[in-house]
Order: sequence, then C-alpha cells, then structure tokens
Amino acid sequence: MSSVEPIRWTERGVEMLDQRRLPGEVLHHVYSDYREVAAAIRDMVIRGAPAIGIAAAMGFAIGVQRSAARTVEELRGEIAAISETLAKTRPTAVDLFWAIERMQRRFDSLAAGAVGASEAERLAAIRKGLIEEALAIHQERRDADQAIGRLGAALLPQRGQVLTQCNAGALATGGIGTALGVIRVAVAEGRHLEVLVPETRPYLQGARLTAWELQQEKIPLTLITDNMIGHFLKTGRVGAVVVGADRIAANGDTANKIGTYQIAVLAREHDVPFYVAAPISTIDLSIASGDEIPIEQRSAEEVTHIRGVRIAPDVAAAHPAFDVTPHRFITAIITERGVARAPYREALAGLAGKGKPSSTAGD
Repeated sequence: MSSVEPIRWTERGVEMLDQRRLPGEVLHHVYSDYREVAAAIRDMVIRGAPAIGIAAAMGFAIGVQRSAARTVEELRGEIAAISETLAKTRPTAVDLFWAIERMQRRFDSLAAGAVGASEAERLAAIRKGLIEEALAIHQERRDADQAIGRLGAALLPQRGQVLTQCNAGALATGGIGTALGVIRVAVAEGRHLEVLVPETRPYLQGARLTAWELQQEKIPLTLITDNMIGHFLKTGRVGAVVVGADRIAANGDTANKIGTYQIAVLAREHDVPFYVAAPISTIDLSIASGDEIPIEQRSAEEVTHIRGVRIAPDVAAAHPAFDVTPHRFITAIITERGVARAPYREALAGLAGKGKPSSTAGD
C-alpha cells in the first residue's frame, strides 16, 4: 500500500493534497462545495484520470449533501447543475464522465426507492447513499490498482531499467497507482529495477510528482529530461516502458500525457515492450479510435512560465495536454480484469464484460 494519499472524504468536506505545490510543500485543502471541487480538478490540485473520477464522485456527493432542496424533485434539478459543473473541468480523462454518470444512476435508483417515506426521509437516504457510492468508487480504484499491479509486475524484467511517463502513481489514482503500481508490486516481489523518470514538460509531473513518490517508497530512480528518452532507449538497458492512460478507445488507441506517443515510437524502434496500465473505467468503447478523443488545450503560460517565472520571450506557445498513441505501438494493455493484447477491439470488449481478473486476453 502506498503512503501517498491524494484525496479522502472527511466530515468537513473533500480533502485533497495540493499536487501543484509538490515536492517543495505538502499542503492539504478541504473543499466543502462542489464548485470548489470542480475548480480543484480544473486547476490541477488533483490530476490523473482515476483520481479525477474519485474527486468528481466526491464533489457530486458533497453537492447533494450541502443542498438546501426540500424535495427530491428540487434536488434532481440541482443535480443537473452539479453534473454539468464537474463535467466541464477536463475533457480528455473519461473517468471523470464515468464517475458522474455512475453517481447519476445511483441517485436515480435511490430516488425511486423508499416508497411511502416522507420527503425528509428520502432526502436523507439519498445523501447517505451517494456518500457511500463515492466511497465505494474510491475503494474500487484501490482494489483495481492492486490487481493491475499484480498482473503487470509479471511482465517486467527481473532487473534493469523501466521507463515511465508523467505520473501514474498513487497521486493519480488514490491507490498504489497504475503504471507505478505495476513497478511497486514488481519491486516488492523482488525485482531489481531502476525507474527512468522523464521530467514531463511543461507541467513537470515526472520531475515533481513521480520522482517524489518513488523517493518516498525508496525505489531507485534516475530523473532525465524529455529529450534524453531516445538516448536511454538506445542503450539497450531499458527492459520495458509502462505508462498510464486517460482514455482508451475501442481499438486500443490510448490518450496519455503529451510525449507518450513519441516514447512509444522510440520503444518500437529499439524493441522495448510498451505497456499501458489503466482500469476498465478508462476504456471508452463508445469511440472507435483515438481520432475521436478530445484533446485538452491548456494555457500557453504553462509553457512560457515555470511557477510564475517567465522562461521564454512573449511569443505564441502551444499546449496540448495529451497525445494519442496508436494501438499498433502498444505491446499490451494491463487492466484489473486481465492483460489485453492485439486485436484490441475484441480483447478490450471482452475484458469490459468480465467480472474477475484473469492473466491474459486477446491473442
């Protein structure tokens, strides 16, 4: 289990570790309003697809808990606004929308129940039930991380270097992490690994967050700049690449932090297996390919400035927050229900319908 806890439910509200301040300062905030939770997601106080989903579920629950609605129908009207506010925060990570839709379904189920009860009793049951649902989502993320870690660890080399990208650890999931969860379990099982951590410009999630997490766990690492990746893959010492994901299309095309695509291409060139680790909730079977995944465009200032300090002249700057890796560059996709291999359309659809973990899927 990871010692890092990015989000938790408290009686005062949703408590989050401010990831913008790491590694220099460990600061927690408590949010007692769903609009504050939405702002925290948008401003990257919390980030990482599974963790965003947890935050959205808790934001939904806090919105209902603090509602002044006197009837279930009044509350139903407020839920539309709560859902819309949370959904507008970040467009690429599908876990956000998965969590909101799940909370909406739970509300509908609770609202349809308690026939004959008073409005006050029905509202109390709804508030209690939605908090329980948000906590269940959080626990499921933890359990999924453990399963992903066990299945993925078996794919890593016994010793040598493993390359990751961005931060797909506890900070991004609320559990032990997806990509870092695989590495954590592999090290715990006795594999002798060193993690190569690209800095991940422009937001420096690798330098600030992944390096910090690995240091906390005393896992050997070497921080490298993004333009060193090809050099290290060429050395022959990198035994695997393992990354997280923000959305996986039905055909296996995967959106992850900007820079992932070029790593996958370089890994193929140097015969290094490239693994994606993500929960089933990150798979979006409603879209055929990565061409349909919306790519978040963030502020140019995050490119031209670092923590408020200008590092470039006053020029135009682009900041697509994610890129899409075509499925042909992906060796396997590790989920809590099994490891999918090409052909991905069949393998992912099969895993999405399963209930228990398995060792392989696809062919």
